Amino acid sequence: MTAPLTPPPHEPESQSESRAGDPSGSQPYDPWQVPASGSHLLPGERLGPQERRAELRQAGVVAGVLTVAGVLLGLLWLWLAPRVPLVSDDTAVLLKNSEGEEAIGADGTFVLLALAFGLVSAVAVFLFRRRGGIPLVVGLALGGLVGSLIAWGVGTWFGPTSDVVAHAKEVGKGVTFDAPLELHAVGAAMLAWPVAAMIVHLGLTALFGPRDPEPSGWGGGGSYGPSSSAGEAGEWPERS
Repeated sequence: MTAPLTPPPHEPESQSESRAGDPSGSQPYDPWQVPASGSHLLPGERLGPQERRAELRQAGVVAGVLTVAGVLLGLLWLWLAPRVPLVSDDTAVLLKNSEGEEAIGADGTFVLLALAFGLVSAVAVFLFRRRGGIPLVVGLALGGLVGSLIAWGVGTWFGPTSDVVAHAKEVGKGVTFDAPLELHAVGAAMLAWPVAAMIVHLGLTALFGPRDPEPSGWGGGGSYGPSSSAGEAGEWPERS
């Protein structure tokens, strides 16, 4: 018959106190412990109201910057997109080259530029804040979508006029002029930037973002049972 599991009476009080205050000893890991105020938050910890407001402000800044960048995308699209040549014979406006691929080229140019903008914006946002966060990803996607809409508007507004008949009468019979800059696959063109930005940003966060720390109570950091040093201080008495 064994004695109850109680510390030996001759164990020094200082040793018991040091063992109770040792986070890597007999104390179990508490997953619900809240860090002290003013400490730096680790990945996986819950943000407070102040940190959450800071994340929302950063997401708003990202969305605003990408919205302004849409103007640059529209100007690049206007500059690089192939033109569709038209010609008038006084009775109708016809394609000068009926087998040309310029109309498809305008869509392809916009999509490629939007993908490039999505890649660059995702890398820039990741370098700006490596910790990531849902508000930041939402701001990245929303800014890319609004920026694509603005780019579409800038390209069509500053491009050739949409009044083809008036333009044909103005230039005269047999004179080649450019058709309006248009997007035929509007859905794919508008989603190219935000989708590319979200995928690249999530990939960078998963590969190079900060990792969650391993709990000190699991693995080799500590144990839940009595410390092994208890036997070193003295053997517990046994009753025969």
